[in-house]
Amino acid sequence: MRQVSIRRLRPGDAEAVVAAGSLFDRQPTAAGATTTLEAAGHHLLVAYLDSAPVGFVTGVETSHPDKGTEMLVYELGVDEGFRRQGIGRALVSALRELAAERGCYGMWVAVEPGNEAAVATYRSAGAGSPEAALIQTWALDVHDTLRT
Repeated sequence: MRQVSIRRLRPGDAEAVVAAGSLFDRQPTAAGATTTLEAAGHHLLVAYLDSAPVGFVTGVETSHPDKGTEMLVYELGVDEGFRRQGIGRALVSALRELAAERGCYGMWVAVEPGNEAAVATYRSAGAGSPEAALIQTWALDVHDTLRT
């Protein structure tokens, strides 16, 4: 079995994000990648098989005055042809290690109840679900300047 490597992308790695564009919902732009990679507390890790990108995870540090800092697993994506091979688990585990290195007290993710594959991935990486949660969202009518 070939070895998957995980690379934490940093400022200056926008080209690597654009090259991994097929993993995202829409093709990232260099400007959008630069903004993300330069944002304090934002993290993007990419999994490579040989030199081809096969998955990614993004995390965002969130802080509160009386709680400290925790890591939000913002998005996880694995190329359809490489799912169920442990790549998602490896990415989440790598983000968990990064969160610990950065002093986060915990890590969390919101998952739709019917998304069995995501639930299985997160549980295999050590997550648990202590209680049910209801997520509320707001749609904001804001022009996306990164796509223009």
